[in-house]
Amino acid sequence: MSDVVRLLRAQVGEGLRGLPARARPGSAARRRVAAAGSIAELRDAARRALPKVIFDFVDGAAGDEVTARRNIADLQAIELAPRVLVDVSAVDTSAEVLGRRIATPVIGAPTGLCGLVHHDGEVGLARALNGAGSIYTLAAMGSYSIEEVARAAPGPLWFQSYLWRDRGLVEDLLARARESGYEALVVTVDVPVAATRDRDRRNRFGIPPRITLRSVYDGITRPRWTADFLRRPRVTAASVASTMPGGGGDSVDIAAYIGRQFDPAATWKELDWLRSAWSGPLVVKGVLGAEDAIRAVERGADAIVVSNHGGRQLDHAPSTISVLPEIADAVGDRAEVLMDGGIRRGPDIVKALALGARAVLVGRPVVLGLGAGGRAGAARAVEILTSELRATLALLGCPSLPELGRDWVRGGSRHPIPS
Repeated sequence: MSDVVRLLRAQVGEGLRGLPARARPGSAARRRVAAAGSIAELRDAARRALPKVIFDFVDGAAGDEVTARRNIADLQAIELAPRVLVDVSAVDTSAEVLGRRIATPVIGAPTGLCGLVHHDGEVGLARALNGAGSIYTLAAMGSYSIEEVARAAPGPLWFQSYLWRDRGLVEDLLARARESGYEALVVTVDVPVAATRDRDRRNRFGIPPRITLRSVYDGITRPRWTADFLRRPRVTAASVASTMPGGGGDSVDIAAYIGRQFDPAATWKELDWLRSAWSGPLVVKGVLGAEDAIRAVERGADAIVVSNHGGRQLDHAPSTISVLPEIADAVGDRAEVLMDGGIRRGPDIVKALALGARAVLVGRPVVLGLGAGGRAGAARAVEILTSELRATLALLGCPSLPELGRDWVRGGSRHPIPS
């Protein structure tokens, strides 16, 4: 047991033992999840259920959070162009991504340290996405290990890594992912250094979490989360910890080790090396321009994720939907194009697919669902998005995803859509 958990138990435990049974985890979370009819409502439920420091860790972004807001605003600015008197009695939401047919074009994005949000963590997310007939992407910094998620999840998985300094570490992670049946490797390329996230700074968020008067107060006022965390703490990156000499040590040592791995000197040569080290499909995530997309495809990328890290890295970067068309035009005939950032409603998915994406990745929606109600909350997030997608396609007069194209959307005022 880590020191942070011992200290939290010592400071908060007595208060928790005095809680009435109705304040403990269980049916209340299920009711919150069942009552949520939108991602916004799941977000509100997560905000009420999680300590502020944890909610802000999930919900926050870099700097003034301009890019995070821009992702959503630019999607909302695009109009849909419906057609009427079309037979939409049987709407098909399935898509094919990297040779696999999935029931919904909603793929789980890599999100680290989800065990801080709920003990179900990445296992719960994987089961939620697989249960919906889609794919989950496990982050290298996940709270559950490569092997744990593979054993627990019944469906297709991708694994995400970085261009870290220690190639031995990366090679070990890739070998374990390959042996565990992960189908594709997603390499995130937009983190040469960590961005400043003001909410985390103000909350003094760190790994492991710091024990302060505010965190103790939050623990007492969010008893369900605290009881869950104390019983089943997941405060570190499990896959990396098990690779470190001696099993990784405590969470402070692991966090410091990971922090040293990010390499601001990494170039396209490192991507060439990673391509040679992984024999399966390679997905390059974090591209915001046609030139970079072309270079990635020339180096063997099978798919590109148009992504600005959900606004969590470079603030004031363009929204992903605004650059998606140019990237699709540049490489769409040679590689599959995916997109993340700002997806909160079914119409958002339609707009991304109409502008060239094969599917979308979602991070915050499913992690906020996890915070609201564990695996069931994450599953509800995917269910909401897929249900809204199906309804949007019917109202649009488009019975299947392959029929979508640019003639189904009209450009927003800031970013006219090229023909």
